[in-house]
Amino acid sequence: MIRDKIRDIPDFPKKGVVFKDITPILQDPETLKLASVLLLEPFVGKQVDIVAGIESRGFLLGPRLATDLNAGFVPVRKPGKLPADRISETYELEYGMDILEMHTDAIKPGDRVIIHDDLMATGGSAKAATELVGRLGGIIVGYSFIIELTFLNGTTKLQEGFPVHSLVKI
Repeated sequence: MIRDKIRDIPDFPKKGVVFKDITPILQDPETLKLASVLLLEPFVGKQVDIVAGIESRGFLLGPRLATDLNAGFVPVRKPGKLPADRISETYELEYGMDILEMHTDAIKPGDRVIIHDDLMATGGSAKAATELVGRLGGIIVGYSFIIELTFLNGTTKLQEGFPVHSLVKI
C-alpha cells in the first residue's frame, strides 16, 4: 500500500535522477496513518529522547514520530536556516555535495537519538546527521526512513550495530 503511493519523477532535481515523491502518501489519510504507525513500531519501548529530522522531508513525519515516542524533535537543516549557534557537516549526495547544520544546544550529552528522513539514498545526509549528533554527545538509537534505495548501499555509511528501519526498500 505504501509503495503504491510513491511516485517516480524522472530527471528531478537533475537529469538522470529519479526522484521518489512521497506527497501521495501525505495526501491519503489512510496511507499517512499507516506510515506513521509503521515508522513508530521498531522504536516502541526504547528510550528515545530526540528525533532528529533531516531537511526537509524529514520534517513531515519526524515530529509525529517524536510525539508518539514522547521525545523532542530537532531539525537538521541546510546552511543559513538556523538562527542560533550551530555546527555543520559537509556530505556527499548522489548528485553533488551539501552541508547540514544543527543548533549546538539541540542535543545534550547522553541524549538517545533517532535519525529520521523520508529517503535514504547514498546515506550521506544520514551520516552527516550522525556526525552532528555525535559531536554534541548524543547516542544513536537507530535510523528511520520511509524509502531506502538499497542499490546505492547507503547503510554502509551509517553507524554499525544500530537498526535501520525503512518502510519500503527499492
